[in-house]
Amino acid sequence: MEISLFNILDLLGTMAFAISGALAAMHRKLDLFGIFIIAFVTSIGGGTLRDILLGNTPVMWMENTIYMYLIGLVTILAIIFRNKINYLKTSLFLFDTIGLGIFTITGVETGIQNGLSPIVSIAIGAMTGTFGGVIRDILCNEIPVIFRKEIYATASILGALTFVILYDLGVNTDVIYIVTSLIVISIRLVVVKYKISLPSFTLSSENKQS
Repeated sequence: MEISLFNILDLLGTMAFAISGALAAMHRKLDLFGIFIIAFVTSIGGGTLRDILLGNTPVMWMENTIYMYLIGLVTILAIIFRNKINYLKTSLFLFDTIGLGIFTITGVETGIQNGLSPIVSIAIGAMTGTFGGVIRDILCNEIPVIFRKEIYATASILGALTFVILYDLGVNTDVIYIVTSLIVISIRLVVVKYKISLPSFTLSSENKQS
């Protein structure tokens, strides 16, 4: 694998989502096999969807086995040091947020490099950043965070939009990577800290029944 900031960020995002998946699985009291499966699909879910949509097959983790070794190693470390990670839900949120920020920019960058339009590249970035978490939550029998009031996909979309704008302005790519990921992470931290959420709606008939 070529050593570049893009690939380094991709590996860091993989690690963050692997930890996120492992923590979610342990929180649901899954067995060892379940922990590894959840960690794996959380890590590669978004990137796999991205590559399939763009026709880049075999997908990245099939061509570069370093992803599989890295996910396995990180999952083992998460299990070993599970009691050292205080506040499980807080840790899960943190690593999930880091993964979201990093995978958003790798998705947008891949879309741009494939000659896609800005709006499609933004969509690819958002799907790359959020799809792994969607699979994780579904397998853990939870409503995916992307479908709740909590601002999640919105943060990814705003970060992807920032990436496209800075790219069109000719800003250095490495600077764009850092700025975009920080924007996504910062938005997530702020909205959760101050409990900012998108409005939700219910049918009037459901309100009467409740």
